[in-house]
Amino acid sequence: MKMKNLLPVAVAAMSWIMASQASAHDPRSETVTPRLREAIPNVPGKSLVAVEVDYEPGAASQPHTHAKSAFIYAYVLSGRVESKVNDGPARIYKVGEGWSEPPGAVHSISRNASQTEPARLLAIFVTDTSETKLTFPVKQN
Repeated sequence: MKMKNLLPVAVAAMSWIMASQASAHDPRSETVTPRLREAIPNVPGKSLVAVEVDYEPGAASQPHTHAKSAFIYAYVLSGRVESKVNDGPARIYKVGEGWSEPPGAVHSISRNASQTEPARLLAIFVTDTSETKLTFPVKQN
């Protein structure tokens, strides 16, 4: 099957997956747009998933974790994003900078660092193909 034929299928599948995750995020805080979900041909049972996360000025994600198998790389496309993963320090990332999250990580801070400008990041997941729900809320103490 040609790549251009797969794109509408991938977008439809990601839309369904992301809609099922709505409870993990405050819908007023961010907009998550699916960009890709594709099995990795030379790594049986693994998929590559990409989503864009748009933050309005001052918006933040709820504390969360991801699918147990998910290794994530996040890359800032516009604005500035503050992030804290596990016990690491909170840090503000600018356009062109990024961070990774190992499987099982707790992402306690993920927010737009600006109160006046929007921010956008691209999150790339390598995850088990069988894991369709990617984000889960975490209670903060």
